[in-house]
Amino acid sequence: MSPKNKKKLDLIRVKLDKLDNKLLSLIKTRTGLVNEVLKLKEFQKEIVDKKRINFILNKIKKKSNKLNIDPKITNRIWKNMIWSYIDYERRNFKKK
Repeated sequence: MSPKNKKKLDLIRVKLDKLDNKLLSLIKTRTGLVNEVLKLKEFQKEIVDKKRINFILNKIKKKSNKLNIDPKITNRIWKNMIWSYIDYERRNFKKK
């Protein structure tokens, strides 16, 4: 890689690091909201709502297409996030 391209790459990586910090802040906020939802659930079987999951994924696909974002990327990100939070809820359900 040329020195000029290395410098450009470094600048882009700084922007990515700043964006990652913003994403972490959003994830913290989302986790707080998930905790509020978890308090409302009385039974562990309420944690997975397939109808809601499908609704979210369809909505994300439509928005991705509208914003010209590859829907395969956003689908994978959202599926991973959803199932990560499902795991989080399962781990924290008994701790209520």
